[in-house]
Amino acid sequence: MQCASVLVAAQAASTAPLLQAQLLGTVRRAMATSLLRIPPPQALLRPLVVPERLLLGPGPSNVPQRIRAAGGRQILGHMHPEMLQVMDEIKAGIQYAFQTQNQLTLAISGSGHCAMEAALFNLLECGDTILVAINGIWGQRAAEIARRLGANVYELLKPPGEYFTPRDIEEGLVQHKPSVLFITHGESSTGVLQPLEGLGQLCHRHGCLLLVDAVASLGGAPIFMDQQEIDVLYSGSQKVLNSPPGSAPISFSERAREKVLRRKTKPQSFYLDIGLLGNYWGCDGEPRRYHHTIPINSFFSLREGLAMLAEIGLESSWERHRANCARLCQGLLSLGLELFVKEEKVRLPTVITIRVPEGYNWKDITAFLMDNHAMEITGGLGPTVDKVLRIGLMGCNSTGENVNRVLRALQDALGRCRRSRL
Repeated sequence: MQCASVLVAAQAASTAPLLQAQLLGTVRRAMATSLLRIPPPQALLRPLVVPERLLLGPGPSNVPQRIRAAGGRQILGHMHPEMLQVMDEIKAGIQYAFQTQNQLTLAISGSGHCAMEAALFNLLECGDTILVAINGIWGQRAAEIARRLGANVYELLKPPGEYFTPRDIEEGLVQHKPSVLFITHGESSTGVLQPLEGLGQLCHRHGCLLLVDAVASLGGAPIFMDQQEIDVLYSGSQKVLNSPPGSAPISFSERAREKVLRRKTKPQSFYLDIGLLGNYWGCDGEPRRYHHTIPINSFFSLREGLAMLAEIGLESSWERHRANCARLCQGLLSLGLELFVKEEKVRLPTVITIRVPEGYNWKDITAFLMDNHAMEITGGLGPTVDKVLRIGLMGCNSTGENVNRVLRALQDALGRCRRSRL
């Protein structure tokens, strides 16, 4: 009835064009409104509020102003020559960070976890055998993905906090004869830095490819893809590179690329098909063809994160992370806390783990730091849930000032959080 009466009024006002237009507009709005059953969300009618916090967990880490500004630049078309130039610069930055000359080097449009799936989707076919070294959650995840691909999965197990020796690896290779070995360089759920020396040669001697997860370690601990004969290496953007999550460096050796080319079947994921992605990224010498619309502004940020790493220099970055890790560990011991990884040489310098202090609930400690110090540290993940606290010092967050801040905050928490009487 309301719409009808308004329409009559509009028709009667034919001699007043302005009034007629106004009334017809009212009619259209009333008719449109009458079709809606879900009102506009009130939360979206308020301004976005993002609190200022110091992110000293296992990632993401804080994003410097330079990288935030890059992500806010005007968007380009994904096939514009200027965007292809940015992609070429990202590729060169990844080759530097990985210390590789591999042509099949690019960034996946997705998180580090997406790069893990890209590596496994391309290397494995149904019925292939993979040996997964598991001493934390990322080995567990890799094994789960490989099973979903129909691979024969064998697990090489170590307790959380321990690492694999070459002898451990060789025993697994001899027993299971895999085509791929998966191992995590920086196990962020446990705080272990896995030594890689000699593993590539060992794998190749047994006809196996070496696949390494470096999401938590890239830029914070030495890694030499070519010298260590790593066949597939991947990482993420949100840790030492200090870029927002959503882009993931990955590189395939010539040996790994040849295995992909010899596949009997196409990779199960079109989106993660490394052959198609490699063409789009200019890795095969052929004219570039559209594959998908990349997250353009995320790649602007990744480019700047890699540029900042190049300006600092890998060796300086490694040393800074090592020194601040050592300083933090000494401070934690001075507070009476227990380091989860006993051997200093295999402590991950980007994510440091401590045992939850006796009598405390880890959730109380992390909540206290968030509420009283606007600071994030986190509890364990996967096999370390309820066992550890994890402190991240990555990229621009790896500073002496932040070491002092987190030590003061932890001391405050230990003095003010309630302890169990049991």
